[in-house]
Amino acid sequence: MLVCYALEARSRWFILAFAGACALGSVYGFLQGAWPFGLVEAVWSVVAIRRWAVAARSK
Repeated sequence: MLVCYALEARSRWFILAFAGACALGSVYGFLQGAWPFGLVEAVWSVVAIRRWAVAARSK
């Protein structure tokens, strides 16, 4: 997740990879019973997917 976040400026695909990593972190948080963490990671995933879509439209 951290590597994808650091490389977002290089390609919009790193933004999508960051969204996927956030989604996986969200699932892990919910499965572990840490629902606040899972919720925050889900929000980050949605925000990253929106940023990926905006980056796709701008090119």
